[in-house]
Parts: sequence; C-alpha cells; structure tokens
Amino acid sequence: MDGKILTLAGGVGGSKLVLGLANIIDKNDLQIIVNTGDDDFFHGLHVSPDLDTVMYTLAGLSNPETGWGIAHESFNLLDMLKRYRAETWFNLGDQDFATHIRRTQLLRDDKSLSAVTSELSRNIGIEHQIAPMSDQNVTTILETSSGTLRMQEYFVKHQCQPIVNKIEYRGSEKAKPSPAFDESLTSATATIF
Repeated sequence: MDGKILTLAGGVGGSKLVLGLANIIDKNDLQIIVNTGDDDFFHGLHVSPDLDTVMYTLAGLSNPETGWGIAHESFNLLDMLKRYRAETWFNLGDQDFATHIRRTQLLRDDKSLSAVTSELSRNIGIEHQIAPMSDQNVTTILETSSGTLRMQEYFVKHQCQPIVNKIEYRGSEKAKPSPAFDESLTSATATIF
C-alpha cells in the first residue's frame, strides 16, 4: 500500500491484525489507534487492556496461549492481594503490574495517555506508532440483567453471561480524538479496522 495507513484496533484480534500489518508496513507509514473504552482502575492503577495487548504483541512479549498478558508471567503480587482479601478476578501478572504502575505514575505527572503510551512503547522496543483513541476517559457501561456493569466486569468477571439491555459510553460526549488519531483521520490514504 502507498501512503499512510490508519489502523483501528482493540483486543486480541486487533493485536494480531496489527502485528501482521507491522510486519509488512514501514513504521513511518502505519498509525495504530487503540480502543480505550475498556480501560478501568484495578488496585488504584490505570489499566488499559487493549493498549497493553497491542504493545505486548508488537514487543514480542505477549502470552501466545492466552493472547493477552505477558509470556512466562508470575502472579505473586496477585496471590498476596488475595491473602489481603482484595478482589482479584481481573488477572494481572507481576510484569503486567509494572506497566500499570508506570502508566499511573506518568498520568499523575500530568502526561497525556498519548504521551504515556508513546513512552511505554518506546521503552519496550516498539518502533511503530501506537496511540489511544482519546486522551480523555471514555468508560463502557453496560446495563444488564445482573445490573450496571463496567466492561471488564461484564467481560471478565461475569464472562459475558448477563443479558445486555443498553450500552453507554460515559465521557464520550466530552472526548476528542487523540492528536495522533485526529492527524491520521486527515492524512491517511487508507483505514483498516
């Protein structure tokens, strides 16, 4: 393909698509925009599951058995949190925790999610450009047969079992495309999603 390619991705499938594209498209010609509507807070940390899955996949760190998380991961920190009777239904590995700790630190230092994603990606050896869909929080809320659930509660904790009656993207009315997304919308010659 000639020109810049904008790719919209999320989840395990999106990360596999992005890996394939990154193998054939030059780093300067591929802009990867990732869903952040599934982001949430666990143990006081900002977790971006889709961004992390894309980053770990492009860095060659992802767990090939699950498609998410980091290969050869340990769960000592989560095991200790269980002993403290903290909720641990969202599986976070020890190395994965490092990502969320660092992201949260940088966000608290008033860096945008775009800047944080760029820094984290660079530090684990990713050359392609990855950016969130927005620097503002957008939270996916589902009204279900089991009550109001955040996306990760529905998807992971309840394993998509409750019947969904309504979906709300809380914060979307104020959210703007991230700078990289906004620029790509006008400069890309093709969009893949």
